[in-house]
Amino acid sequence: MRKLKYAILGLINRKPMTGYDLTAEFDKALGSFWHAKHSQIYPELKKLTEENLITYETVIHGEKLEKKVYTITEKGKQELKNWILRDEPLEPTPKDVFKLRAYFIELMNKEEIILQFSRQLAKRQKKLEILKSAMEELLKTKDISNVISEEFGDYIVLKGAIMREQTYIDWLKECLDIVAKSSE
Repeated sequence: MRKLKYAILGLINRKPMTGYDLTAEFDKALGSFWHAKHSQIYPELKKLTEENLITYETVIHGEKLEKKVYTITEKGKQELKNWILRDEPLEPTPKDVFKLRAYFIELMNKEEIILQFSRQLAKRQKKLEILKSAMEELLKTKDISNVISEEFGDYIVLKGAIMREQTYIDWLKECLDIVAKSSE
C-alpha cells in the first residue's frame, strides 16, 4: 500500500499546496512521526494526478517561476476518508538501529556501552526539546479545544511523539544506571 499517497492527500485536503510546501510539511509538522524525501513526493504527486485524486493549477511566482499548486478532488477526498476509516492490523515494530546494536551488547566493553548509550541519550534529549518547543508554539498559536479539527490532530500526534521520546530517554537512563552499577 502506498502510505505516502494518503499523507499527501491529507495535507492537500487541509489546503492547496505546492510540492515545495509538501516537502516543508514533512520536515516540520509530520516530522515527529512520518518522513518523506523530496525525491518521493514528486513522483507520488504525478501518480495522484493520473489517478484523478488531485489536480493542479500552474501559477506564476515572481516574474517567471512557474509553480504547480495541488488541490484534492472529490474522488481524492473520498479515497482519503475511506483509508482513514479502514481498520488494519498493527504494523510491524519500526526498525531501530540503536536497539539492534544494543541487542549485540556483548561485543562492547563497559566504557563503550556507556559511550554509545550516552550519545543516544543526548540525541534523544535534543529531539525531545525540539518536540516540546513545537508543542509550546502550537499551544500558543492554535486552539485545540475542538477535537474535530486539524489543530487537535496536530496536538495529539505531537503529544504522542513527546511521550515516545520521553519513554525512550527513560529507558536509556535506566540502562546507563544499570551499566554504571554493574561490575565488568
